[in-house]
Amino acid sequence: MYPIHLQQIRPQTTAHLAQTMTLLSMTSNELRQSIEAELANNPALELLEVKRCRTCGRSLMENGPCPVCSRPHDPNQAEPIVFTSTQQDYFSSVSNGSQHIIPVDELPEDNVAPSIDLPGFVLQQIAPELELEDRPIAAHILTSLDDDGLLQIQLFEISRYLHVSMERVNHVLDLIRRSEPIGVGSSSPQEALMIQLDILAKTQYVPPLAERAIREGMNLLSRHHYSKLGELLGITPQEAEIIAQFISSNLNPYPGRAHWGSVRQGSESNPHTYHHPDILISTLHQQANSPLVVEILSPIRGSLQINALFRKALKNAPEEKTEKWQQDLEKANLLIKCLRQRGNTMRQLMTILTQEQRNFILQGDKFMRPLTRASLAIQLDVHESTISRAVSGKTARLPNGRMIPLSKFFDRSLSVRTLIREIVKHEVSPLTDSQITRMLHKEGHQVARRTVAKYRSMEGILPAQTRHKLPSP
Repeated sequence: MYPIHLQQIRPQTTAHLAQTMTLLSMTSNELRQSIEAELANNPALELLEVKRCRTCGRSLMENGPCPVCSRPHDPNQAEPIVFTSTQQDYFSSVSNGSQHIIPVDELPEDNVAPSIDLPGFVLQQIAPELELEDRPIAAHILTSLDDDGLLQIQLFEISRYLHVSMERVNHVLDLIRRSEPIGVGSSSPQEALMIQLDILAKTQYVPPLAERAIREGMNLLSRHHYSKLGELLGITPQEAEIIAQFISSNLNPYPGRAHWGSVRQGSESNPHTYHHPDILISTLHQQANSPLVVEILSPIRGSLQINALFRKALKNAPEEKTEKWQQDLEKANLLIKCLRQRGNTMRQLMTILTQEQRNFILQGDKFMRPLTRASLAIQLDVHESTISRAVSGKTARLPNGRMIPLSKFFDRSLSVRTLIREIVKHEVSPLTDSQITRMLHKEGHQVARRTVAKYRSMEGILPAQTRHKLPSP
């Protein structure tokens, strides 16, 4: 009997997990559309327009956090107050018990970010070629990309997690890798370069030894060791340098930066102003040591519940409608449970994020702490892909009114890049990358010279010899 029992339980558990992950990856606007569609199509579901705490279910009379669930565990610690509010209270924040409205036209000028994130951009391209059953595979892959557009999990994990064949996973991954930016979804910079070279060779001339240079001499290419690369390929150092320049000019080992922050174009190309945050962060009493208040915007006012009349009617349903009505009831129950799980995950996520990045939130980019999705997943005891889904596509408004993508909380290079900008801004004469590296070491940032060169390029700062030639303003 045990195997039969397992078969009965497993599909429901898998459906619960799959729908929770889908809902978790949605922004508040996308979630609103999904809920509205379900309310329109499912008679078992109804919206009760009573404001309740999303954690404990208590009725709330006014806007603001639940007085019980938001109570700090330790009154001596600046523990954040995290709660769910509705989009109808848009741009409001709790401050001395009153609402504070920030008009859109008064937001800071740096309130910009790409108009669409990388997973969404890729999904738009491959959607016409995707079979309906392959969409969860594409979503799982795209939400598992890092900031460079490289895949951070093994394919067999995707196959096992979604209970699909490796053949289907590889088929979807191939579609992704050959969409723009080409090479996205690769497992390494080397693989990304190989895919790009293969596509490029179909439309233009490619040096015959370029593929071998990438496959066998990747380390030599990255270090500009043209003499050793020439020995490896059986050509002169000058010919090896020509191949390296071709690769550098035409290929990108980090495809995620092709449109979302190129090392050549800086990190703010293609800006688009955010007007609809998913999360609002403020201070309780507008004082430096006061707790942070985090409002996670819910797309609906009220609470979803099972329609009592529908449940009663189901007991006397006509035989031909019993199965359909039972399915409607199960779908409604599943949606309510998954939304509750989504809310719990978002609250836990924002509690830790605001604790870890409090100084960044209040004092700016220079105070960003190195934080990874993997380390956060360990603290929450969830899979790393769950963190990626919770962060994907969502935005937060900081206490100063600045709007940022939630993924920025994981930008480990931000504090160092900010220091580099400050150093260059105040330099008397152009400083070399080596000199900047030594200054960063004195500040406690142990980074290599080539890392400084990379960050300088990401910020659109020219090399020292070029800055020296620029006319004084």
